[in-house]
Amino acid sequence: MSNFDFGASALRTIEQEAYSVATLANRINGDFTRACQLILDCKGRVIVSGMGKSGHMGKKIAATLASTGTPAFFMHPGEASHGDLGMLTRNDILMPISYSGNSTELITLLPLIKRLGVPIIAMTADATSTLGKASDIHLSIEVEREACPLALAPTSSATVTTVLGDALAIALLEARGFTAEDFAFSHPGGTLGRKLLLRVEDLMHTGDQLPTVAPSDHLSQALIEMSSKGFGMTTVLDSQQLIGIFTDGDLRRQIDRGIDIHTATMRDIMTVNPTTIGMETLAAEALKIMEEKKITALVVTGTDKQATGIVHMHDLLRAGVV
Repeated sequence: MSNFDFGASALRTIEQEAYSVATLANRINGDFTRACQLILDCKGRVIVSGMGKSGHMGKKIAATLASTGTPAFFMHPGEASHGDLGMLTRNDILMPISYSGNSTELITLLPLIKRLGVPIIAMTADATSTLGKASDIHLSIEVEREACPLALAPTSSATVTTVLGDALAIALLEARGFTAEDFAFSHPGGTLGRKLLLRVEDLMHTGDQLPTVAPSDHLSQALIEMSSKGFGMTTVLDSQQLIGIFTDGDLRRQIDRGIDIHTATMRDIMTVNPTTIGMETLAAEALKIMEEKKITALVVTGTDKQATGIVHMHDLLRAGVV
């Protein structure tokens, strides 16, 4: 055992599963298209079901569908025979998953499913199996061989099933025109939700918190304003219209030039045409701009370059956007 080549074993598994996924591409045909169209036209939910490892894959597929705009959930076929079948309505679609296509727990449900008139999109390896023949649309998850050398543990077939489920979900996402904002509404918690839902207006500093000086103010006055507001910069406003900014970096450059802080006015040393952002912009976009421009703050402007606030990198850090 000490001489066993674990790396070679891992590579064989990866290569076999990659091969199985590659052959799946040949089976993306009219049946796949009809399955997508049936789901798009569905007025209810996609009910995914399966036993054992197929059930584990089914839970993942149902979760992926639900998070990408297709209402779906997983129904355990064993529990379905003891009351959970009540989850299913005539407006739904059943998606049973069984590699053999002869899972007893799923076959038991078929008479009731047919009585309800619920369409069936079956994922099996055998179109002539009981589930395959009972389905309205059959999607093949057949593999040439499992990565498991004993041909017992679902390995290649499990990967193919997952990939086929992802292909369905993404095709439906694109067909619906599902957006990042739509995705955010189903992921309100955690970092992902914060990145997709938070907007600049939720984080920006406004009113007296906004550092401002006039173009005729001296650099010494600007330094006091920058120090008191703590953003490492100040806006230069003319009747509330943004005409420039002055930052810590600008200060260092002016000191190198030997500028007199008591006589230099902001009009002479400010940075004109600074990068700004709108208040309705996603906070994640603000972060992207800061990273690209290598800056730590953005002035928030409205119409006619009216300065309405400021958003700082620290605000994004505290909100968990980074």
